[in-house]
Amino acid sequence: MQHRVVSRAEWLKARKEHLLREKEYTKLRDKLTAERRALPWVKVEKNYVFDTPQGKKTLADLFDGRSQLIVQHFMFAPSWDAGCDGCSFNADHVDGARQHFEHHDVKYVAIARAPLAKLDAYKKRMGWKFDFVSSGGSDFNFDYHVSFTPEELKRGKVEYNYTTIDNAKEEELPGFSVFYKNEKGEIFHTYSSYGRGNEETIGAFMWLDMTPLGRNEKNGIMDWVKRHDEYETDAQPKSCCA
Repeated sequence: MQHRVVSRAEWLKARKEHLLREKEYTKLRDKLTAERRALPWVKVEKNYVFDTPQGKKTLADLFDGRSQLIVQHFMFAPSWDAGCDGCSFNADHVDGARQHFEHHDVKYVAIARAPLAKLDAYKKRMGWKFDFVSSGGSDFNFDYHVSFTPEELKRGKVEYNYTTIDNAKEEELPGFSVFYKNEKGEIFHTYSSYGRGNEETIGAFMWLDMTPLGRNEKNGIMDWVKRHDEYETDAQPKSCCA
């Protein structure tokens, strides 16, 4: 994109005009988050059990004494050797924020269908501290429409992001779900978001969006993203003038 080079006064005028739009966006985001909190809930009736480093745990156990639970539906199928690079990119942003929101009555857990041993090894490789548990022995991923059966894949159509999509090969897709547990121990599903719905949790995107080149994606969304230990450590900084 070719940019005009202008005087400071002209730049300030354009920046102030754009600021008005940014404030509109902020107010709209506040409105959307208020509407999200006001959504109706669904009581979770099924007793989901997960494999964790501390043994078998129910969904209720995963709250770890808190009333709110955020689940990252992490793409890591039982046959895979590593987790999804995009899900890993998102998970890289969790631990810093988690130190704060877990003191604000919110627990975070990543859940995938891969066996616990694979999850533990991958978590160690990535250096993450958050809880990472396996749903391989339950219907959890299928019930929340982030994993798909061989029969669904054979049909070539699956339910994802609240619609039917053509998806002939991906057995896993990303998402987030939120749950609430009341004083009686009853659990409610309050929210789920899929696809690009949680981009604001990815701080790297927000930083890049402030820059002139932005995300600089050439061949699709997140085409440049790698697992953080797969980037070239000796890569030289790119220069427009080299």
